[in-house]
Amino acid sequence: MKKIYILLGHEDKETFNGALADAYERGARAAGHDVRRTNIGDLKFDPILHKGYKEIQVLEPDLVKVQEDILWAEHLVFIYPMWWSSMPAIMKGMIDRVWLPRFAYRFKKYNLGWTKLLGGRDARVVTTMDSIPVISRILFGDSTRELVRATLKFSGISPVQITRIGPLKFLSDNHKKRIIRKLERMGRKGK
Repeated sequence: MKKIYILLGHEDKETFNGALADAYERGARAAGHDVRRTNIGDLKFDPILHKGYKEIQVLEPDLVKVQEDILWAEHLVFIYPMWWSSMPAIMKGMIDRVWLPRFAYRFKKYNLGWTKLLGGRDARVVTTMDSIPVISRILFGDSTRELVRATLKFSGISPVQITRIGPLKFLSDNHKKRIIRKLERMGRKGK
């Protein structure tokens, strides 16, 4: 059994992204995994990193809890919509505030590399989009690179599996139900 942390990166839980997070959580709990979940729309925090890393802002209690849940977890699951080839701004703001030096990484002396402080964890990234994933990738590049490479892997979280779902606006209800069942199976397996 695994310790699994789920982050729903869409502010509205009553969306297809919310249904995907529900399905993954349902499957994981049914299999006996220990699960913690954050719905980003429920958090109270300032998403703006006002002074960059020149001054570390005091974390709001909700962000402290996110850090605690990440440190607790063995497997992280991020579910969010792709907006303009990126994650929603509120999710980016949360990552800017949470993925701090001395929490996620530590630069070595003279900036000669860094220590990855979140190793020993793996992750699943699930994104939804209104375009065809392969076409979007050809036209705009890998829209998950920012989260997968520059955040998760940078801090030691590996491997990271990616599930791209789209074009959402053209999926039939039956196709959506099949995808939801697939996420529930992933949850059962803790993958």
